[in-house]
Amino acid sequence: MVKITPRKMRRPHVAADLATAEGRARAKRELYWGDHGFLRLRFSNLHQISPEMWRANQPSPKQVLAHARERGIKTILNLRGPTTKGFYLLEKEACEAAGIDLIDFQMYSREPPTVEKVFGARDLFERIRYPALMHCKSGADRAGIMAVLYKLLREKLPYEEAIEQLSGRYLHIRHGKTGVLDAFFETYAAFNAGRPANEWKPFLDWVAEDYDRVAVKTEFLQKLGKGPKLDQIIGRE
Repeated sequence: MVKITPRKMRRPHVAADLATAEGRARAKRELYWGDHGFLRLRFSNLHQISPEMWRANQPSPKQVLAHARERGIKTILNLRGPTTKGFYLLEKEACEAAGIDLIDFQMYSREPPTVEKVFGARDLFERIRYPALMHCKSGADRAGIMAVLYKLLREKLPYEEAIEQLSGRYLHIRHGKTGVLDAFFETYAAFNAGRPANEWKPFLDWVAEDYDRVAVKTEFLQKLGKGPKLDQIIGRE
């Protein structure tokens, strides 16, 4: 008889108290070691993608202050979502000190976006203060899909130009689970295949009327299952 051991329940993470030396030290450990911030000390995956918008990986407090001082950043879009972890608490503190609006808009790197997220991104780009910077952990995938949406929805650029934001230049890897982001946009392109560029169905109309999120993910996973498990090989978040 097989004995089934119940899974251990994870204790909820308790936020570090930045008002104490011990709490601040713990928050820094969570940033630099728990979140691999030590790897980002000299590499920020920072790119200016328009006169008003930048994209990057998770910034340290010093980098947040540098963004305000050197680039005049007024808004930071945190695509990882809020958390009690030290990297978020320190970023929030630095934004408050620099007079930067920190806006949490959680995106996912291994899920096609919901209709609500796409339209939410459109509304977000219209109401934030610029210049702005958006970031995830690595600056590759979640920042990538948001950069494509920014190009399509804010700058009204052609698909072929916007999709360049989701590429190896920014460390995005399509040959793994993060390739579902490519699949989302490629489904839109396939829908318009054979039409002249000026006759493509507007992106938001397609999202609202034709986009089948479940079908996109199902088809992608079927194709992914036939290939090597790249995510396991490289151990990406």
